[in-house]
Amino acid sequence: MSIQPEGEDLRKATRWISDERLNNPKENLSSLIEQACVKFDLSPQDAEFLMRFFAAKDKE
Repeated sequence: MSIQPEGEDLRKATRWISDERLNNPKENLSSLIEQACVKFDLSPQDAEFLMRFFAAKDKE
């Protein structure tokens, strides 16, 4: 097990979701966030952040 700075998993998840959306634009955002939460062991609060972050990004 490696020691990572706090929030590093959230940054990795954000990067992973962004990459996945580029590669699979038809993939459902909620599904990607769910997958990221499992893959990067994120909390429900992190999932809410990701949903707000990508919703705001989509509005831009």
